[in-house]
Amino acid sequence: MNPEKANGKPGLIRQLGPGLITGAADDDPSGIATYSQAGAQFGFGLLWTLVLTYPLMTAVQLVSARIGRVTDAGLARNMAKILPGWIVTGLVALLFVANTINIGADLAAMGAAAELVVGAGDHVFTAIFAIVSLLLQVFVPYHRYAGILKWLTLVLLAYVALVLMVHVDWAQVGWGLVWPSIAGVSAITTVVAIFGTTISPYLFFWQSSQEVEEVDRDEAKHALNDAPDEAAGEFRRINFDTFAGMAVSNLVALAIMIGTAATLHASGKTDIATAADAASALKPVAGQFAFLLFSLGIIGTGMLAIPVLAGSTAYAIGESRGWKTGLESKPLEAKGFYAVIAISTLLGIGIDWSPIDPIKALFWSAVINGVVAVPIMAVMMIVVSRRSTMGEYTASLRLRFFGWAATAVMAAAAVAMVAM
Repeated sequence: MNPEKANGKPGLIRQLGPGLITGAADDDPSGIATYSQAGAQFGFGLLWTLVLTYPLMTAVQLVSARIGRVTDAGLARNMAKILPGWIVTGLVALLFVANTINIGADLAAMGAAAELVVGAGDHVFTAIFAIVSLLLQVFVPYHRYAGILKWLTLVLLAYVALVLMVHVDWAQVGWGLVWPSIAGVSAITTVVAIFGTTISPYLFFWQSSQEVEEVDRDEAKHALNDAPDEAAGEFRRINFDTFAGMAVSNLVALAIMIGTAATLHASGKTDIATAADAASALKPVAGQFAFLLFSLGIIGTGMLAIPVLAGSTAYAIGESRGWKTGLESKPLEAKGFYAVIAISTLLGIGIDWSPIDPIKALFWSAVINGVVAVPIMAVMMIVVSRRSTMGEYTASLRLRFFGWAATAVMAAAAVAMVAM
């Protein structure tokens, strides 16, 4: 029997795709920096935030995947049906700015991590990583590229391995997971940052559009509004894929926070600003191998996140403008789509070579993301609840509850972020 198939149903591994890649891309170098700061500064005290965000981020990503799979149209295209064009254009423009800054910060972190390992050449490595990522997106067909991204998620195991290498007080970990603790303004700021880096707009656009890609490349699949007989199997796949992908995202984030809490916080090293700072600080505390694992994890997660950031921007702009989009398309067939990917990536390199402080830029990127996420999530909830759009596949009461709860939490986080 084919191990990937049983009773005519795809095996578990084959069901993993857009949700897994989306969840793994959430742990980009910028996210690693945030989780490292949380662990180094507050020890195990903020682990509960990742327990709280899991059901919320899962609900939001389920909504985005459901919209794409049912309508065979990406999130931006569905938004354009219910919002005035100028509002969609404004939201997409802010997404472009935030994602480009994030790309620049991630590339800078990857270059800094490579320099830590090799000893020199951070700017050179930054450019190499960006160009390799760009070439893969432009010249490798989606069905192959998606496979590359799926296997690249294995790099996240480096952070799980890190936890297994260091001494951890598991009783304190258990307490940190279940007992909310916020001490001071800096802790509130970090909590807001965790929410902002965990529930990010680029992930909404990416997963929704990847579901459309899955339909477009497989002749056996159709928009569920046109093929109700496919619905049960597809919703099972989406649920499994998304729950698993978000679990991977949050488990890796927990591993980073636990690892840095058990090493850096325990040794008094709390002044972590970047992912590279965390890697460098680990070397004298946890040893050379832990340092290498952390550094290589930064590079690997960056190679996974850069195409998701650039691709989500291209999907959002292309769909809102009515362009042909899709990584399965050849460059000459979707010139505007690939132009956005190239511009986003090249501007990211420019940020690294410019006098702009990537940490300050990343802060403003987080602010933009936090503000933009709220109206986008609200519109997503409206779309997924509309029978005129979703037909008989509107979201369940439970999904709507958690989706609106996530929207409310992000609204509160955005208000706190702006206030602080």
